[in-house]
This record gives sequence, C-alpha cells and structure tokens, in this order.
Amino acid sequence: MKLSDYVAEFIYRLNTKHAFVITGGASVHIIDSIAKHPDMTYICPNHEQSSAFAADAYSRINNNIGVAISTSGPGATNMITGICSSWFDSVPVLYITGQVSTFRLKKNLGVRQLGFQENDTLDMVKPITKYAVTITKPEDIRYELEKAMYLATSGRPGPVVLDIPDNIYRQDINEHELLPFNKPIIDPKTQTPHLPNIANILSNAKQPVLIIGWGVKLANAEKDVEKLIKTLNIPVLLTWAMKGYLDENDELYAGTFGTHGSRYGNFAVQSADVLISIGSRLDTHETGSPVSDFAPNAVKIIVDIDENEINKFNELDFNVDYPICTDAKIFTQKVLEQLDPKPREKLSPWINKINGWKAQFPNGYITNPLGLINPYKLMSEMSYRSKENDIVVTDTGCTLAWLMQGFIAKKNQKFIHAYNNTPMGYALPASIGLSLASKQQITCLVGDGSLMMNIQELPLVVNHQMNIKIFLFNNSGYSMICQTQEQWLDNSYQASTTDSGLCFPDFEAVAKAHGFKYYGLSADKDIAEVISSVYAEPGPVFCNVNIDPKQRVVPQLKFGHKLEDMEPLLDKTVLLEIMKTI
Repeated sequence: MKLSDYVAEFIYRLNTKHAFVITGGASVHIIDSIAKHPDMTYICPNHEQSSAFAADAYSRINNNIGVAISTSGPGATNMITGICSSWFDSVPVLYITGQVSTFRLKKNLGVRQLGFQENDTLDMVKPITKYAVTITKPEDIRYELEKAMYLATSGRPGPVVLDIPDNIYRQDINEHELLPFNKPIIDPKTQTPHLPNIANILSNAKQPVLIIGWGVKLANAEKDVEKLIKTLNIPVLLTWAMKGYLDENDELYAGTFGTHGSRYGNFAVQSADVLISIGSRLDTHETGSPVSDFAPNAVKIIVDIDENEINKFNELDFNVDYPICTDAKIFTQKVLEQLDPKPREKLSPWINKINGWKAQFPNGYITNPLGLINPYKLMSEMSYRSKENDIVVTDTGCTLAWLMQGFIAKKNQKFIHAYNNTPMGYALPASIGLSLASKQQITCLVGDGSLMMNIQELPLVVNHQMNIKIFLFNNSGYSMICQTQEQWLDNSYQASTTDSGLCFPDFEAVAKAHGFKYYGLSADKDIAEVISSVYAEPGPVFCNVNIDPKQRVVPQLKFGHKLEDMEPLLDKTVLLEIMKTI
C-alpha cells in the first residue's frame, strides 16, 4: 500500500469527507491519493491561508476534523495564520505540510536551506500547535497520525501539524505491520478535582451571574449547562463565541460583556455578588483593564481545563476564590449532582434589574449624515428574518462588533469567527468550509478591507454553486481602526481610508464578473426587501451594503476604563429617541 493512500484513508476515517488543498511538488502524492479515494473530495482554494481558514471552520461546526494540505516552504508558511486561529480558539484541525525528501533535508549542516523550497516548518509551528512532527520513517506513519489526533482532541483541543517529506509519501508500506499509538490510561478530561458546594455559595447570593464560554461547546456540555441554568434560574452572560446558545429574548439572557459588549451585560457582571465562569479564559477583551477591576464585589468561581489559564490570574492581581481546573462537562455534571433537581426560586428583583438595563441602554446609534445604511438596523432586520439553526460567519472589525451587538440571536443559531486571533480575511474562506461541512445556507458578513485579504476565493464559491450569501459592509476603509485613531490620534486617519492610501475595486463589477447574483443596498428603507430577496435566491449571492464611513461601534470601552464606566456616547434621552427608529 502506498503511504499517501494510507494517509488519505486515515483522514476519511476521521469522518472527514473534504480536504482543502493547494498542490505543489511536495504534496502531489497525497492529493492524488485523496482524488482516488472513493469517498473523499479535495477542494482547491487559491491561497493556503484560505485552505487553513476553511479547515478551521469545517472543524468548528459539526465536531468533524478539518484538514488542510500544502506543499513545502511557502505553502507551509502561508497556512500559519490559520493555524494560529485554530490554536487560540482551541479548535482541533489536522494541517499536513509537504516537505523536501529526507535526503535533501539540511539537518545539522548549518546552511539555511539544502533542498529546494525546504523550510524548518516545525520550529515555526511548535508554539502554535499541540503537536508537530516531521515523518522521517514510513513505518512511523500510523503511530504519528494517531498520536497527533489524540492530542488534537484531548484535554484542551488544538491544531496539529504533520510535516511529510515527498519521498516518504511515495513509500510502499504494509498497513498491518504499522505500530499503533497507545493512548494514556488517564485522560485529562476524566479527572475530577475537589469542587466547592455551589448550592451553599449561592444560598446567600442576591445578584449571581453565570458566564458561558467556548469551552462548554468543546466539552460537548451544552445540554448539561442548559440543565444547570434552568435548575439555578441564574442570569447568563455569553462570550461572543457562544452567541446563539440562548435565545436573546430569554429573560435569563444577561447579554455580552467586555470592551465591545453590551452596557447591560457589563453592568450585570460588575454588579454581581457571585460569578461562575465555565469554559472562558476571560481575556482582557472581556475583563477590561486593569483585570483587578473585573467583577470587583463577586465571589469568583473560574472553571477551565487549562491550568495555565487559571494560574495567569495570579500574575494579574486578580483574586479567584475558587479556581477549578477541569473539563466543563465534568464540572457541570458534578454540580448538578449537588443540587436539588427542583429549579431554584427565581431572583426576580435581580432579573428585573438586568432586563430594565436592557431597555434603558440598547446598543447602537445612528449618525447617517450621508443617508446610508445603519448597520444596527441591518442586523436587527437580519435577525428578525433569520431561522433557528442558521449559520452566520463574520469577519473582524466593526462587522464583528455590529453583529454581536445588533443581531438578536435565536436559540441554536451558530455564529462563526476566529474570535481570538480575529484575522482579516477569515469570513469568506470560512464560509466555504462551513458550506461543505453543513450543507446549510451560510450568511457571510465581511467588511471591504477584510474581503480584499482573500477576495481570490470568490470564484470557488461560484464554481461549486455554494449556498453562501455574502453581505459586504462597504464603508471605504477600516472603520474600527478609524475609531481607534479618533480616540488616540485626534482623527488622524492614516492608512485606514480610501482617502489615505487604501485602494478598493468596483465590488459590483467584481461580483458580477465572477458570476454572482448581485444586489445593492444603500438606504434603510430598502433593508427588509433586499434581505428577503437575497435569501430567496438559490446559490451564491453578493449584496453590496453601503455604510456611512463615520458609523462607529457603540458602545466601545476605551482602554484603561472600567467596565461599569461604559456610558452612552450620546445623552441617554437622545439615544433612546434615536433607537426608536431602528
């Protein structure tokens, strides 16, 4: 059996039917083997970064393993941004990089390169992977593949890289003689630390909150946590990665929090007397700065499977009363065993206070001196017309913030982004991966600057007639950066607008040239009609949404301010009057 055929079959047995590939001299054999596999298909993006993003999104949606394959040298290095995205969001992805033949490796010669397009891929990716290895002996292939996938999916998940030289791919092997990888007897997900009595801690709480992070999904603990929420009758704050886990009209939904979160969510977390965080690393985007000011009056119970994420708070002058290093599912199940299964009495005054803040401090406001689209209005209409189980993928910057603040999610909707690396250019290739993994309609929200990063993938969407609806947020620049320049540089817009060096094409011409059905949207009064028309179209659609370049993200907390200082940029009375038109 040819070794590359063995690798293709291994990938298929991961319940993975697609591989995102770009061919090259050091990857031709594995791609040929995938092509000849009866139950697999390869997809050809036009850039390795896109391949990596697509594989990352493929892994996020249905617990399958995304696979991206590149050639050696620049092919491997082009995937690094995607590998970073998987690493920071704990997404298990198999990245396979080609390598020059083993007899052309530089080894310890001291030269920069011996083989053509040779690159020391391992040293580059080791800091951003759970495991990375170069296969130098064909008889090791089973062991290394099995070890890599065990590590990718155990404990805190993450990406792995197998660097496979060209001559290794070509070797004949006897699959029955290959040595397996023996999994450790003790799996870190099965270890249960001592847990505090949550019922006792909550017994005197008047204003408790529960924070749900991405680790809950990674642990497949969504149903367990939902049962915990109903049993405790506790207000819930969601990190951005968990948007859609709850219906946002639920009275227990307390919003998002952090520097770009909702005001009412921040008021809730800052007023809490008990805070339980499950599966969130609580980065500075969520806590604000300094971290010591986060939830200052709360008894804090922080649950994370990575002890380093818990121990970091010791260096940040942040007191955690109950640091618990365990899997989110184990923690939740053990807490449910402690509790009376009968739901606790609702803390109505606290719930009513939070819902009062929701009404008093809505997100968003309108500038619109040019009469163009208000993104908060767009998000409101889009959420109204959305369906349960819809999948929305977004790029970074204001597009991401407007979605998180303005889209009123229904339960079980999915919102996909590379939340912690948050690279420009993620949404379009991620939409491609999601379309193949789910077979559902995909809504792709992307800014003009972000689209330019991977605009070369537009023909792939049309070629495969993917059911992807692209909404381009066209505001002639990087509006999130402009907002930063207003805060720190007295409105000096350098390298952030089309007036200061950025160059964008005629997006209507580009979309039509690639074969997209095209819509333009420039006035709030047309939003409902155009959204309905876009979603009614079969196959790929491109909608160019013209947004006022001065439209900003509101609320946004400037660095160094406490979360409870997140006040409206406009007078409250004026803000509420404006919001009535949204």
